Amino acid sequence: MMAWERNVVIKRPDEITIMREAGHINALALDTVRKLIRPGVTTAELDAAAEQVIRDHGAVPTFKGYPGPYPYPATLTISINEELVHGIPSKRTLKSGDIVSVDCGTTHRGYVADSAFSAGVGEISKQARNLIKVTQQALCEGIRQMQSGNRVGDISAAIQKYVEKHGYHVPREYSGHGVGRQMHEAPQVPNYGKPGRGLVLRPGMTLAIEPMTLVGTYRTRVLPDQWTVVSADGSLTAHQEHSIAVTENGPKILTLLKEE
Repeated sequence: MMAWERNVVIKRPDEITIMREAGHINALALDTVRKLIRPGVTTAELDAAAEQVIRDHGAVPTFKGYPGPYPYPATLTISINEELVHGIPSKRTLKSGDIVSVDCGTTHRGYVADSAFSAGVGEISKQARNLIKVTQQALCEGIRQMQSGNRVGDISAAIQKYVEKHGYHVPREYSGHGVGRQMHEAPQVPNYGKPGRGLVLRPGMTLAIEPMTLVGTYRTRVLPDQWTVVSADGSLTAHQEHSIAVTENGPKILTLLKEE
C-alpha cells in the first residue's frame, strides 16, 4: 500500500450520517444565498446570510479562519465572472449579467460538508448559461464514476472529457479532495486525468468533487489579495461541488437539501 493510500480515512456508517447532517445545513445555507442573488446585493450580505443559517443550526463555518497566506476572513468564498475560486466577500455588488460562484463549508459535530454552485445574476449571456450548465453536468458525470472498484482517475477523466467536449477548459492547479473531519483530506481528485489510474474507490470513502471550468484557457493566476484565483485571460469561469460518499449501492450525495 502506498503512503498516500494509508492517509485515506474510511468513514463508518454513523460518521456518514453525521456528514449528511452537516451537508443538509450546508445546503440550507447555500439555498438561502441562492434566493438572495440579484443585482445590487453585496457579496458581504450573502456571506452574512450564510453564516446566520449555519450558526442557527449549531454548526460552525469551516472556511472562517482557514489557514492560508493569512486566515480566511469569511464564511463563503464568492467568485464573480473571471474569478474561479476563493473570492473574498466584500462590499462589491452583483450586477445583471454576472456569473457568481458560491462555495461553502460547514462543520457539524466534528465533520465537514463542502459544496458550491454557480448562478447567473439577472439576465446573463447564452455563453454564461451554457458554461453553468456544462459545469453542473460535469459534476454529475464525475459523481456517476464514484462506484466501488472504480478509481479516482475515472472521476477526473469523466469531468475533463465532458468539459472539453463542450469547448471549455479545466484548471490544473485546483482539484477536488477527500473530506471528513478535515475539509481537505486525501486523496486529491483532479478535474483532469486518465481512466483506470489512481486510488481504488471503496465504500466509506467521502470525496468533495468540484468541477471548475474556464472559457478561454486552463491557466490561472492569483490576485494580490493572495486568495482569489482568476482565469489568466480574464474569461468567464464557473464552479460546482458536492460532498459524496462511496457506498455499496453507489454514490450518496451528502450536501443536498432533504427534499432534493
